[in-house]
Amino acid sequence: MEATQTENPPNFETVWAALMENREQLKETDRIVKENALIVGKLGKRMGEVVEYMVVPNLREKFRELGYDFPQTHQNSNVSDHKNKIFLEIDVKLENGDKAMLVEVKTKPTTKDVQDHIKRLKKMRKYADLHGDKRTFLGAVAGVVMMDNVKEFILKQGFFLIEPSGETFIIIPPDNKPKEW
Repeated sequence: MEATQTENPPNFETVWAALMENREQLKETDRIVKENALIVGKLGKRMGEVVEYMVVPNLREKFRELGYDFPQTHQNSNVSDHKNKIFLEIDVKLENGDKAMLVEVKTKPTTKDVQDHIKRLKKMRKYADLHGDKRTFLGAVAGVVMMDNVKEFILKQGFFLIEPSGETFIIIPPDNKPKEW
């Protein structure tokens, strides 16, 4: 049995019309994806804020138990040095006259987040040197959900690890001496 063609082959106009319809559908799909990404981003930021509010109130006390006294706490600090092109955001900064602890807070930290925190501390050291600040800078990473490999990476980088434990949280010192910047 031989197949017969019942429709006319597509011409330029019908192909063009189909492409334009597809283009409009893709625009609408792109708009929906962008809207959802914005919502997810806002939720992620909110989760990070919740983690900060869980950790910050007792952070100084917990570090005091480890022998670090930080009388000053600052949340969401920024450095914007346009002259030297040094820009960074700090979730939580604990300070005293000799040391400052920069704490990165994430809901679920990754090794990339830890690497970014190393860069942040290097920038902070550069900024401090340019402004005569001789304090030592230390780092910590706080998170609610952490993979074992990320925990291990945090500690090997010389950072303090802050994670939930029961109704509060614990701070685990780095494997060796804390890294100083």
